[in-house]
Amino acid sequence: MSGNVTIRWAEERDCERMLELVKELAVYEKEPQAVTVTLDHFRQSGFGPAPVWKAFVAEKLIDNKMIVIGFALFYIRYSTWKGQMVYLEDFYVMEEHRGQKTGKELFETVVNYAKENGYYGMIWQVLDWNEPAINFYKKYHSHFDAGWINTSIRF
Repeated sequence: MSGNVTIRWAEERDCERMLELVKELAVYEKEPQAVTVTLDHFRQSGFGPAPVWKAFVAEKLIDNKMIVIGFALFYIRYSTWKGQMVYLEDFYVMEEHRGQKTGKELFETVVNYAKENGYYGMIWQVLDWNEPAINFYKKYHSHFDAGWINTSIRF
């Protein structure tokens, strides 16, 4: 723990705050209108009868109250070439709390989870213009794939 920051498993009670942080991330990524998930869907997807994601949160004591200031949300992805991997969907720390090792602790918590559970590795995406994130990931000797184009169908 860095300072008065605690890293712990996300709980259902964290969903509203996490979704607020997802929206902050979308603003940072210049796509504020792209977040369309409802709080109910978000909550059910993480804590309903068939959860599809897990997350760790970073919370900090601010004005005598523990506030979630960051999170790392992930799920298990299957590769027919490699087997099960952790897919880090979103990883975010509020701007005013960056540079204090909170991101490092969150990221390493997910990495350790993947290692402890025998997953092949961890995969994620980063925007090509996000130099602070790219530089952060380089510290972990991350492999940056070239030649792949993201594709999707939206309904």
